[in-house]
Amino acid sequence: MGKKVWRAAVAGGAAAVFTGLAAVPAGAAEGGVSFTRVQVNGGKPIVIGVSKEVAVPTSFRMATTHKWKWPAVFLYRGNTGDRLWHAVETSDCHAVSSGVCDFNETMYFDPSVWDMRNSEAGAWKVAAEVSFKGGGGDTDDKGLTAYVKRNSRLSVNAAPEPVAKGRTITVTGKVTRANWETKKYASYGSRLVSLQFKPSGATSYTTVKKVHANGSGHLRTTVKASKTGAWRWAYYGNTTTGASTSAADNVVVR
Repeated sequence: MGKKVWRAAVAGGAAAVFTGLAAVPAGAAEGGVSFTRVQVNGGKPIVIGVSKEVAVPTSFRMATTHKWKWPAVFLYRGNTGDRLWHAVETSDCHAVSSGVCDFNETMYFDPSVWDMRNSEAGAWKVAAEVSFKGGGGDTDDKGLTAYVKRNSRLSVNAAPEPVAKGRTITVTGKVTRANWETKKYASYGSRLVSLQFKPSGATSYTTVKKVHANGSGHLRTTVKASKTGAWRWAYYGNTTTGASTSAADNVVVR
């Protein structure tokens, strides 16, 4: 892989410092470059918490007869200067044919290194760019969408343990979501969450019911004890928030 460098954003109108590349407005690119086979994170959302760096695999093919430097894929909103902050590491050219290279790129998003805003969660456009040796460059909007999401978490507790068959089990928990601005997890209220059960010896969970969290993110429901097994909560996320499942809480039924 090549050197790890910073890419900058102007999200929300904040000032930016660009490393190596100046933004080339869409429609004003000098041309002469074709970017194809662009993939970001295998099409899956980019889910970011409050402290750990997230590495996002990216790949693309570039064809050009120009002498070039610093090809990369990036995420933007509005125009190509309105970018999402990240570090990037790009491989050397894997030659396919004359003037055609495949690249493997890794985008690094680290909320512990720079300030991310909660408003940055959601849909981002995908573009690719390259600078030419001697000046100029090309930027290509790929017509793709990448979702950047705030991580969510779920807790669970099922009681009593053990329990007599036919008695009531109370399952509680809480939904929280990463707040990038405070770098902490905060209550995520009014979410619709699935209560799931896996009988002892089974290999998969089944949804038993769906429950709305209250305004503080707390979950509470009751079920009848019928079999020994594990209970958990599952949240399927939305356009700004990643999906999550809680740990399992096993209850023995006697």
